[in-house]
Amino acid sequence: MRFFGWDIARGSDETVVQRVEPPVMAAAAETSGTASPQPWITEIGWSGRGGPVNKRLPRVTPQRGEQHGTVFACCNNIAGDLSKVPLKIWERKGDGQEVRVRDHPAAYLLNVEASDGVPAKIMRFALVYAWALRGNSFAYGPRDGGGELEMIELIDQTACTPLRAGRSRFYDFTDGAGVQRRAASRSMVHLRYLALDGWAGRSPLQVAAESVGLAFAGQESAARSVSGAHAKAFMKLGDHYEDDEARSRNARRLKEHLTNPQSDGIPVLGPDDDIKSLDLTAADQELLASRKFDREQLAAIYRMPPSKLQMLEYGVKANGEQQAIDYLTDCLLHWSGLAEQTLALSILTRGERERGLFLRHDFGALLQPTIKDQIEAVTKAVGGPVYTPDEGRAKLGLPPTKGGDKMNPAPNMTRDDSKDTKGKDK
Repeated sequence: MRFFGWDIARGSDETVVQRVEPPVMAAAAETSGTASPQPWITEIGWSGRGGPVNKRLPRVTPQRGEQHGTVFACCNNIAGDLSKVPLKIWERKGDGQEVRVRDHPAAYLLNVEASDGVPAKIMRFALVYAWALRGNSFAYGPRDGGGELEMIELIDQTACTPLRAGRSRFYDFTDGAGVQRRAASRSMVHLRYLALDGWAGRSPLQVAAESVGLAFAGQESAARSVSGAHAKAFMKLGDHYEDDEARSRNARRLKEHLTNPQSDGIPVLGPDDDIKSLDLTAADQELLASRKFDREQLAAIYRMPPSKLQMLEYGVKANGEQQAIDYLTDCLLHWSGLAEQTLALSILTRGERERGLFLRHDFGALLQPTIKDQIEAVTKAVGGPVYTPDEGRAKLGLPPTKGGDKMNPAPNMTRDDSKDTKGKDK
């Protein structure tokens, strides 16, 4: 018998046989290393490649994307137009009326000076540009002891690491003073695009990596053709060489000279040697056509109308004003709506948001009318009536006048009862 782990037996010649448990043999598990990862490691999202599945295509990265003119134009247009218009703070009252809030500290940080010596437009441009290019952009927004926002400071977009603890998010970064910090999400501005879980943003370039990789490959091929790496010529060698080795050596020399982008383009030929240049082939023409198709695809990824990328071969629906309206409704409102709500979560406190405060871009700066159109619109609004004369003059930057605080009734709604009615007796 066993008692407290000891084998106890009466004195006898019996030998106590200890039970031996068989060893537990683990099944051979498939391992994966960084040098030669197994396919399953990429299926769970740890590839880190950020590019198309086809290994022959160029790797899609934000740095590589900036080198493509269409990608840069899309990101530059979105960031430039969202930063050049005011980002105002409004309060929605209980009756639905919206009132401009002018004395909020964030109004100064968003439109004048974001941090010490950094204009607000530069901060907003850099934040939206990185967001459109990378899918994530970060800024540091600390608060003082009273809960007031002190600044909105840009940080290195490539050196900010989001961390997760349950449902809470933290960010490791280095601030402008060179201090390594770990801040909670309430002290960070984190714009994220295509975040399926609400937090981990994805670059639109890397989501459509196959199509973008084809566009990058076409640009690289065109660049090699222009630089001379793809020589569109054939060589005719003479018969004056001593042996085949000398002939092959000279052929390799000429070929290397023609395909080397660093060469001066002037090869040295023998008396019987000749180089014939070829015209543009059908494959080259197809390559140029695909380059135009690449521009269309990249513009579609960013919801950018072709007219904003100077792609005018498709014509326009109307005039320049209609193009601006299409650009506003199709592209800018999509990006601005996401940016406004995400910025509001970090810049406004929960109490302010519950009170009805929100952010809105003032796109009136993009659709500025001419002086003639502005005066006609104000005149109709004052006589409508929509504005008082003083309100209409304020729209034009003019001072108020005497009696201008009264609403002008519409002409067809006025009646003078003091005059006698014609054709009727008193």
